[in-house]
Amino acid sequence: MEETIRLLAIRDTDLSVDEVFRAVGDDAAGGTALFVGTVRDHDGGSGAEVTGLSYSAHPSAEAELRRVAEKVAADFPVRALAAVHRVGDLRVGDLAVVVAVSCPHRAEAFAACRRLIDDLKREVPIWKHQRFADGAEEWVGACAH
Repeated sequence: MEETIRLLAIRDTDLSVDEVFRAVGDDAAGGTALFVGTVRDHDGGSGAEVTGLSYSAHPSAEAELRRVAEKVAADFPVRALAAVHRVGDLRVGDLAVVVAVSCPHRAEAFAACRRLIDDLKREVPIWKHQRFADGAEEWVGACAH
């Protein structure tokens, strides 16, 4: 499984779509799916204007990310998988998370990539602290922990 999981990281530096895409390159893969999550200018629930946010991760976050990745790689015919998540202060437009999966066929790649980002958001202990234009702030749990 180590050769399948090519890149996993939680970083306090800028993320690179190119780095993640290169990590999942595989000559036996006919499909590669990539998801990029960016900081948007409004809250998805309330619609309030977001001016910035910060992400914090529990010390177990990288181990949980590996567990999620291993499960996706076991459940799909994954040729290569990569996932990176940002922590620290981010501005509107910054990349917060980039995940990619390559598989023999496109349908498998789409399904595996969707599962990877959904499980990451649900199970990896990373929390978002949003700051709003009106001065309000809000902590949002990016996982169930």
